[in-house]
Amino acid sequence: MLRLVIISGRSGSGKTSALNVLEDVGFTCIDNLPASLLPDLIKELNSENSGNNQLDLMDDVLQPVEYDTQLAVGIDARNVAGDLSKLPAILSKIEAGGIHVSVIFLQARRSDLIRRYSETRRKHPLSNNTISLSEAIDLEEEILSPILKISDQNIDTSGLSLHQLRDLVKNTIVPNSSDHMSILFESFGFKRGLPDASDFIFDVRCLPNPYWKQELRIQNGNDPGVIEFLESQVDVAAMLADIIGFLTRWIPKFQANNRSYLTVSIGCTGGQHRSVYIANRLHEHFSKDYPSVQIVHKELPK
Repeated sequence: MLRLVIISGRSGSGKTSALNVLEDVGFTCIDNLPASLLPDLIKELNSENSGNNQLDLMDDVLQPVEYDTQLAVGIDARNVAGDLSKLPAILSKIEAGGIHVSVIFLQARRSDLIRRYSETRRKHPLSNNTISLSEAIDLEEEILSPILKISDQNIDTSGLSLHQLRDLVKNTIVPNSSDHMSILFESFGFKRGLPDASDFIFDVRCLPNPYWKQELRIQNGNDPGVIEFLESQVDVAAMLADIIGFLTRWIPKFQANNRSYLTVSIGCTGGQHRSVYIANRLHEHFSKDYPSVQIVHKELPK
């Protein structure tokens, strides 16, 4: 069977890096393909690889293929005008032929997108002499809305290093076991805003804050001093137990509902101490029961 992965999202969110990761693990990757050419591309791939088992478009329905190949296609705001609005119907037709289709949408906080373009000095594909970078980002959000609505996984790359992004994409799309849901635990800071792609958000700002101890201020939730402080607090243990109990009950329900991905975000004020510690403990606990569990600390220095 042919597997098709659509990589889309905001310019500057890491789509090119995502395609590079998939190419490294064996996908055939094509960037910036007009959406209307997808059916012809799949037909051509099948024709080249399966001899007489070609896709039949005569009845306007794609027939399933009988061999294993993986295709990743980057589709973004550079697409031909009007093509993106047709993409949901195009993908539905492809899926109707028995082809496995998934849509991965990458995005990042507005401030991160502006910073990335400022640092790299690259030109946003929608900006020009009359459209500023800020206006281009807003315009792109509107253009990409049809893809966001049908996405299977919405990945927030805010604050991620290149290595973290590569690991996240790889483990999301090609996890160790295709029979299990991929679970992501991420820590974040509320002062930077809410993450965009969370299924559950737990607020741990009510817990004792190591920041107010001078010797712990410059440390983070990975450091022994902070860990020792938090593990000495009764409320921290109670909060952790409650979150574990909640997730232990409900993760199997999500998995039984054929969910492939689950993102659990833990937030404290700055994303340095409490949220990092709690996310680490959750990752440690659930890694014992699930084969594809990841962790990202969005606010820690890279």
